[in-house]
Amino acid sequence: MDTRKVKVDGEEFEVKLEKNGHAWNVEIDGNSFEIEVDKSDSKNIVNSKKKKRARGKKSGTISSSIPGKVVSISIDSGDTVKEGDVVMIIEAMKMQNEIHAPISGVVLSVNCSTGDNIEANSPLILIQPDDFEGEK
Repeated sequence: MDTRKVKVDGEEFEVKLEKNGHAWNVEIDGNSFEIEVDKSDSKNIVNSKKKKRARGKKSGTISSSIPGKVVSISIDSGDTVKEGDVVMIIEAMKMQNEIHAPISGVVLSVNCSTGDNIEANSPLILIQPDDFEGEK
């Protein structure tokens, strides 16, 4: 059984859910219910989790989602990085955050320096993927 927290009319409940064919067994505060779901709706509910897990092609552009300050940069243009490598540390909201390479590849450009104040969503580092095929 999967346990979730839900709000009904502003009141929070802990709910236990278990899929049973085209129905769901639901337990709230020791009371059990069976909820039947239209076959087409049931498929959409189950597939929504799978769709969220599906991963598309990742971008090689690194940016910060919030403004901050560059504390350190551990790479330079021309360096090769592996997906998950720490490439820089940004301080935002009094927290230092490690920024990881989203893909493996070669660093094309570093558009900031240690100590820079950065704006949200501005491209800081650009990585060319390993599997990049340039124009021929």
